[in-house]
Amino acid sequence: MHTTAPDDIVRTFGEAAGGDRPPLLVLEPLERVLDAHGLGEGPVAAAPIGEGHSNVTYAIRREGFAGVLRRPPRPPIPPSAHDVVREARILAALAGHARVPAVLAVCEDPAVIGAPFYVMELLEGDVITGTVPAALDTRQGRRAIGLELVDALVEIHAVDWERAGLGEFGRPSGYLERQLRRFGGLWEHNATREIPEVDRLAEWLGRNIPQSGPATVAHGDFRLGNVMYAPGAPARLTAVLDWEMATIGDPLADVGYLTALWAEPGDPRIAIFDLSPATRSPGFPSRAELVALYEERSGRAMTDARWYQALALWKTTVFMEGNYKRAVAGATDDPYLLGFGDAVVELAEYAWGLVA
Repeated sequence: MHTTAPDDIVRTFGEAAGGDRPPLLVLEPLERVLDAHGLGEGPVAAAPIGEGHSNVTYAIRREGFAGVLRRPPRPPIPPSAHDVVREARILAALAGHARVPAVLAVCEDPAVIGAPFYVMELLEGDVITGTVPAALDTRQGRRAIGLELVDALVEIHAVDWERAGLGEFGRPSGYLERQLRRFGGLWEHNATREIPEVDRLAEWLGRNIPQSGPATVAHGDFRLGNVMYAPGAPARLTAVLDWEMATIGDPLADVGYLTALWAEPGDPRIAIFDLSPATRSPGFPSRAELVALYEERSGRAMTDARWYQALALWKTTVFMEGNYKRAVAGATDDPYLLGFGDAVVELAEYAWGLVA
């Protein structure tokens, strides 16, 4: 859970004048936006939520309304990253087609609160990372959590993205090549030191690109910690969250990402690799079972799991180095990010070990 620094939330920009950092939330202009959309009335109370360490997420409440606000983090921000307006667009397009929260308001003008933002519905449920809710904490319940996760991903990949209005959202061909170019560029922007394994893995990925099948909506950050389950049993996945990396691309990249970040007994405990340690418990499907379940339910063959998993870990290394850079620069108060100095190196070494 994020903590709130004194300069994070202010009522007016005047309160932040003279500060070293811009505020993350300015309440009076936010209230005017909510008023214009008929979303409650009166003063807004806000509190950070979630365990994400990228875009900033707040629960906002006022009389007659409760919702969630998403905005980019403080700068420095890598080019093309943290585009919350784009994220809101895909959520709106997927409404009724996939398990997503409803978007209630979008503000593209960065002058209103200091950055573009959107507001979505506030859902009640459980996000599973370190522990399993008591109602699901059995072998059967843990397995059902994994099955629901695969089903939700299959649904996303089954969406007719052109009919959903996403025909110009991304290019259906060349996705893997673009991922390598984009994250290679991000590494040049994000890097705070030399990590030879990052460059070696980029070169290996470029030499061994698999042939992609037909493009689908690709979430880009699909893992257990980015979904919500309804309270109680049986396991029911109600929402897929954190769509900032989404595009049109190779669906197997999502499968590679899910399985690369899926902890099994005996895996190394690297902080940014071990994002959902609960899956080490008995009953959760193994990585191989997740792949087999996806193949069975989607009709797609996972042609090269090792390549897609290596891509996922390489991208995670690049992205988390950017978060570490922001922490070192003082742009965030998230203590988790300051611990990435050694963890990013460890993850890069582990990822290279998959293919070396």
